[in-house]
Order: sequence, then structure tokens, then C-alpha cells
Amino acid sequence: MTDSPLRLRLDAAALVANWTLLDRLSGAAACGAAVKANGYGLGARGVVTRLAAAGCRDFFVASWAEARALADLGVTVSVLHGVRAEDMADRPAQIRPVLASAEQVQRWRAAGADAPCDVMVDTGMNRLGVSPQQVAEGLLDGLAIETLMSHLVSADEAVDLNARQLAAFAGLAGRTSARRRSLANSSGIALGPDYHFDLTRPGIALYGGRQRAPHAGIAQVVTPEAQILQLRRVQAGETIGYNATYTAPRDMAVAILNLGYADGYLRCFSNKGIARAGAAALPVVGRISMDLTAICVDAAPDLAEGDWVAIDYDLPATAALSGLSQYELLTGLGARFDRVWA
Repeated sequence: MTDSPLRLRLDAAALVANWTLLDRLSGAAACGAAVKANGYGLGARGVVTRLAAAGCRDFFVASWAEARALADLGVTVSVLHGVRAEDMADRPAQIRPVLASAEQVQRWRAAGADAPCDVMVDTGMNRLGVSPQQVAEGLLDGLAIETLMSHLVSADEAVDLNARQLAAFAGLAGRTSARRRSLANSSGIALGPDYHFDLTRPGIALYGGRQRAPHAGIAQVVTPEAQILQLRRVQAGETIGYNATYTAPRDMAVAILNLGYADGYLRCFSNKGIARAGAAALPVVGRISMDLTAICVDAAPDLAEGDWVAIDYDLPATAALSGLSQYELLTGLGARFDRVWA
């Protein structure tokens, strides 16, 4: 806690309830959790401790630096970006690379092929992963593979590519020593049991993202809150903010918040965003600047300097309003926010 004029109100019960729902939707498959990008912006340690207590046993990060930051929590972590030469010197036992290239496989073999690893197979993303042909040619033979995984390109859409990727991944059955297989992300879970295999890897849905109908029960986890720096009266006809994009249609009460695009509240919310004080809706007026946002507070006349307001941040609705993805909305929230679990 840094006593910042910005905070993220994080709902621990909603986070756990979301994982519990995704675990149920995963059927017989175990349900893990993607906690990369510092737990999608919430703070990875806080997310991991709460989900581990709820029963989650598999966690996924992007880099070894992210994994090492969790090493003392005693959980199993898979590093989705594999292993670079620079990562080989410090490899805590409970951290596994997700090997994603022939070079990474060779690097891991040189360290001792009996060390457990995971492997990513590319079934259509053309991003990270070894090819099914490389698997058939024996690239992975002899490795101690815990989880063989792939990643869906368009699981949030009803497209034929989902079925093609499923068929390609299912066709790898028996081709490796892998103890488990994993294909489904948050939206992949909603595609049904054929996509679940042994382990699912939800990310955005844990944190309040909803992309498909089975996610309807997912609850909001993150609410940004900002403190009022100043209250002022703006006269009818005066403008507010850079480039005078808003002209007051009447005399109005305006609050200036310690919040701006440097904090991830981007200019696309200018004259669109909404703050709230209780049930009162307080619209953003004028252009959002680096550190400041103006809101009309006529609907909340009792607000005072130093009071806090909440920012509307339901992920699907805010994505539709802003044109940003639900992922960007979360991971863009800046370091100046205190993360406050409730």
C-alpha cells in the first residue's frame, strides 16, 4: 500500500467464484490459471495465493522472471515462452518451461532430458510452438513431458478453424510421452468437452472477461477508483480540457480526478467514460490527459475534495464503449494504482 490517490478494488470472492465456475465448466479436466502480465494487471501473487487456496494447481506465466517472482509460494508454474539460454542458470524445481521450438528442445536436452517440461505445438496460430510434423519426426522423443499443449486462434468466434485445430491436436495422441494434454483457454472451455482434454488454461474469464454464452455467470473482479483532487464550477459556454472538446451546456459542477492515460485510462474514454458515486452516474467531460480526468458531478452534490469515485469497468461493456479488447483494459492499468483486495 503506497497511499496512492488511485486504487483497484479487487473482489477476491468474485475471482474465486469465476475460477470455480470455469473448473465446473471444464468437466473432468483440471482447471489451471493464466497469471501472466502480473496476473492480468491485478498482481500475480495475490491472484495465485487466492486461487491456490481454492484448489487451483497449475499456473501459467510468460517469462522466467514472472515465474521466479512466484517461486516462494510453492505452486507449480509453467513458463509459456519456453526457455532462453539466459534462463538456464536459475531454474527452481517447481517451474517448467513450455518448450516452443527445436532450439529450446535442444537446449533442454543439453541440461538433462529427464528434467520435466511442457511443450507447445502449433496447430494454426503460427506464433509459438513446434510443428506436428516435427513431433512425428521424433523431435520430442525421450523428453519427460508433463503437458503437451496448443493454443486456439479464434475460440471466441464460431469458426471452422476451431474444429481444424482440435483435429490436429487430437491427432497427436500417443505421439509423445506427455502425461496430460491441454488446448482450451477461457473461450475454449466454452466450446465444450471435446476441447477440454486433461487441463484447461483460462485467463481473461478469471478476471471478469466474458466472451461466449457459457461465461454469463462470470463476475466483475476489478473496479478502478480515483480520488477527487479538486471541485470547481464551470460556467455555461466554457470548455473543459485539452483542445476544448467539451463545451458546458449549462453551469455545472466538475470534479478533477487523479487519473489519466498514463494509468491506462486512455483518451478513447474522453467524453464517453462514466464514474459513479453510489448510484449516481458521473460522465467524463472533456479530453482525458496524462494524469487528470474531469467528470460532471451535478448528480452527486455532496461530493468533496478527497472523496473517492468508482470508474465503470465491466469488461465487455467497457470494451464495446472504448474499442479496446478486454485484455487491454486489464493489463493496461498502471503501477500507480494500489491493488486493494476485498
